[in-house]
Amino acid sequence: MNSELQQATFMVVVNDEGQYSIWPKVKELPLGWKSNGMQGSKDECLALIATVWTDMRPRSLKEAMNQHFTS
Repeated sequence: MNSELQQATFMVVVNDEGQYSIWPKVKELPLGWKSNGMQGSKDECLALIATVWTDMRPRSLKEAMNQHFTS
């Protein structure tokens, strides 16, 4: 991997569906994504995501499933 990319600062980002990703801090965020406040190395950001994003289903799917099972 490119050593500049390995040493870059990343931020943890999340979209409206509750899906997480990392994004280089020096780049403008794409539409639909916002920072959750965490910044650090790639490995640090990925470690945080592994602890907080335990259900990979998009928010809309979780809500639809909850409605189906509670109806």
